[in-house]
Amino acid sequence: MTDAAALPGQPRGGVLAGPATARAVNVLAPNASVMTLDGTNTWIVAEPDSESAVVIDPGPLDEGHLRNVVDVAAKAGKRIALTLLTHGHPDHAEGAVRFAELTGTKVRALDPALRLGDEGLGAGEVIRVGGLELVVVPTPGHTGDSLCFHLPADQAVLTGDTVLGRGTTVVAHPDGRLGDYLDSLRRLRSLTVDDGVHTVLPGHGPVLDDAQGAVEFYLAHRAHRLAQIETAVENGHSSPAEVVAHVYADVDRSLWPAAELSVRAQLDYLKEHGLI
Repeated sequence: MTDAAALPGQPRGGVLAGPATARAVNVLAPNASVMTLDGTNTWIVAEPDSESAVVIDPGPLDEGHLRNVVDVAAKAGKRIALTLLTHGHPDHAEGAVRFAELTGTKVRALDPALRLGDEGLGAGEVIRVGGLELVVVPTPGHTGDSLCFHLPADQAVLTGDTVLGRGTTVVAHPDGRLGDYLDSLRRLRSLTVDDGVHTVLPGHGPVLDDAQGAVEFYLAHRAHRLAQIETAVENGHSSPAEVVAHVYADVDRSLWPAAELSVRAQLDYLKEHGLI
């Protein structure tokens, strides 16, 4: 058995659902799969002494899960006052409209099509609810509309699918772009270096207690994959499917369709930079 402290980001073991920091509680959605890992992490975030809470990513359209999120908040003496989305993929956002009906909240997101209410989310904006402060961090790459939320009081960042609690994420071509994603990872790294962030509260998988280590691992992983793909193309593997079969030969084949999205994004990046 591998010691979790030796893994990238130092993932926490044990139960995923429940309190993660002084202000963040995870309610795990029942949608586990090879792509969603243990399921979607729906985060309830609030000041300990406040009656108002923010929910980040209500998750799939699953009535039992959505009501469970409301119940968990209520048992902690919290009323959900606002819903935020890290991005628009269904496993994070499909339940948002129904959740808004259950809670009477507005839904704020970068993509106007996902909003319920007039307000979007802007880079560097500080969201204040019941004394809680969340800072909007634009992190395009996984998707064009991906955001993270910096929780300064807990020295934490809620990353959606930009950084996962286990494994690495997909650059969802064509909406996701590798150059944007690399810039986003560097932006997160600056949070760990300059702003003291040490905890990652991801959209899937366990909490990571070494945020800088996780981001550095992601950057190194992307550099390694880029080198592999460049070599594969030089060796005559020209199509995305051929590159996947060559570079991802040791990866479960059920993940190859997702890997092909990332390969397409990386091939575009290499072409844009004149490397292939």
